[in-house]
Amino acid sequence: MNFRLIGMVSGAALAVTLFVSAAINSEPITRSNDTVVVNTTDISKTVRGFKGATPVQIYIKKNKVVKVEALPNRETPQYFAKAKTLLKQFEGKTVKKATQMEVDGVSGATYSSKALIKNVQQGLAYYEDKK
Repeated sequence: MNFRLIGMVSGAALAVTLFVSAAINSEPITRSNDTVVVNTTDISKTVRGFKGATPVQIYIKKNKVVKVEALPNRETPQYFAKAKTLLKQFEGKTVKKATQMEVDGVSGATYSSKALIKNVQQGLAYYEDKK
């Protein structure tokens, strides 16, 4: 019985350590080979969709947006699925062009759409500032 309790406490301590370590070491920009990944979780903390934050990851290669993907959030899945389709509009554009784009929100998912667009814009501006 004592071994079980010790194992549970050790496991919990390890989980907390890993969580805190990941939070401390999370950088908005990471580089892997020739691709830069911008994570807007910390950059756009104040940007909110209908139910909360809607962070994205922006993949940039040779100063072009390769992919934008939505990260976990609390938005209503059926509406958020509609909103995240607009992320494809940024792909293939230079960072400068993507930053200047005026993207329309998706009808029926207006809050989520606006939040995603704002996340991408802030992420690209951060990249431009830090590159």
